[in-house]
Amino acid sequence: MTMSNTGGRRKPPTIHDVAREAGVSRGTVSRVLNGGHYVSPSAAEAVNAAIRRTGYVVNRHARSLITGRSDSVGFLLTEPQERFFEDPNFNVLLRGCTQALAAHDVPLLLMLAGTQDERRRIMRYITAGHVDGVLLVSSHSGDPVAEELREAGVPLVACGKPIGLGSKVSYVAADDRDGARDMVTHLLSLGRRRIGTVTGPLDTPGGVERLAGYREVLAEAGVEADERLIASGDYSRASGEAGAERLLDRAPDVDAVFVASDLMAQGVLAALRKAGRRVPEDVAVGGFDDSPAATAAAPALTTIRQPWDRISSEMVRVLLAQIGGEDPAAVILPTELVRREST
Repeated sequence: MTMSNTGGRRKPPTIHDVAREAGVSRGTVSRVLNGGHYVSPSAAEAVNAAIRRTGYVVNRHARSLITGRSDSVGFLLTEPQERFFEDPNFNVLLRGCTQALAAHDVPLLLMLAGTQDERRRIMRYITAGHVDGVLLVSSHSGDPVAEELREAGVPLVACGKPIGLGSKVSYVAADDRDGARDMVTHLLSLGRRRIGTVTGPLDTPGGVERLAGYREVLAEAGVEADERLIASGDYSRASGEAGAERLLDRAPDVDAVFVASDLMAQGVLAALRKAGRRVPEDVAVGGFDDSPAATAAAPALTTIRQPWDRISSEMVRVLLAQIGGEDPAAVILPTELVRREST
């Protein structure tokens, strides 16, 4: 590092210092910093070593003026703010995406858009070029955000397949239908035959696919479908409790419940306790996610594990590839049945 002429304070190292340390031109250093195109492996290694030795830090503002990029990514949650703090899945996903982007020295901006006004403001911000791409979480059918981002040419990766957009938008998802099938198959293997479900929102891909898996397994097992055994929820704990109360009222002989999220399953357990039903002796309960809510429940929940680390890292990988010019891609990841005390 060089010394200033006033006060003896060290000046931050510049691109010229890196070039001198590496024994290359300033242009070579610039090309390494902007993707390494047309740079030999030996020169790139020398530049990266010089960056480490000098402690050089990229001036993001200056680079953005050259590249036309912001060098940041948005994490957009289209849910009310209170849902972000209630549902542990969002925090797990946010943490994983932040860590995955940190490996590429890219900061993540959290954006909450649960109302139309919030969506309009955030869409203006995004389409003005303040982020290079968006990780979209919790897209509902009829929600225009994904389509508006796609039409604006903003690189986008959704968590879950956006309903109605097919292959037009990149997405990363757990295999919701297969996970639901595994859980209902497990409940049947325990001898349960009056298996109810509390669904997720049926305007979301997870809600639709998990209900479809539930129906398929019962049909294959020759268990008569009973619409009284299906109650809708919205992934909140309160909706799980209300859904279980409806199930008990309509079908008091229910002996198992597949719940489309662990947080809702906590509400189901509370309703069963109030009704004097023992878990799992009277009613077996299975959740979905393997979030912190599963192990915090009493009894601990048998659930379907979503591979959150892989989901977040794949979302980041696909988004960065799209920012780099690649076409949209879809990734579906397997789930896993985790057995605990509730079944």
